[in-house]
Amino acid sequence: MMETLHRYGPDLLTGFGLTLLSWALGTLLGLVLGFVIEIARRFGHNLLGYPIRAYVEFIRGTPFLVQLFVLYYGGPLIGLRLDALPAGILGLTIYGSAYFTEILRAGFDAVPLGQIEAARAIGFRNTTIVSRIMVPVMMVSALPSLVNFAIILTKETVILSMITVPEIMFQTQTMMSETFAFVTPILILALFFWGFVETISRFGRRLERRFTHYLLDRS
Repeated sequence: MMETLHRYGPDLLTGFGLTLLSWALGTLLGLVLGFVIEIARRFGHNLLGYPIRAYVEFIRGTPFLVQLFVLYYGGPLIGLRLDALPAGILGLTIYGSAYFTEILRAGFDAVPLGQIEAARAIGFRNTTIVSRIMVPVMMVSALPSLVNFAIILTKETVILSMITVPEIMFQTQTMMSETFAFVTPILILALFFWGFVETISRFGRRLERRFTHYLLDRS
């Protein structure tokens, strides 16, 4: 076992790094895109609601693997040629944005309407209302769901191996095919994701406490 780990350790570490990179960028960019989409739906022209709803429903209603294949293999048909890693990150971004949009919508809906009307009555602009009132309150109610979906996205990173992104699943499969050993690679993979998810969960709980304390200090 130690000899196998010594041989494949560098490749596994590389896979760890690419998994972390893909997840971090995909989650962050997906959250930003989801926020922009929700703000556009909430404060933009009414006609924006129809294409946004169609986008969200289509992404949520189709498997991530299918979306990834269409993006990676079908992209060149429209002039979009991406290497495996950028395609994987873009795929996670698009996939995550639809879910983040709905989570943020529910969070914004939880903001008391009286606070928004009071802010408008004293002349606050929409940008100020969003940044100073809606976002802090929304984050308290939406943060658990945001963290939960971020955890779900960690599992989706293994699908990137299907388009040859050399992340942790890809490296694990290579290790198994070359050594015909299955217990050790699968155990390593399970321990990695367990530690990964536990770290995100702890970080999410800390963020939730910070936002709660922030609101209490303001009130």
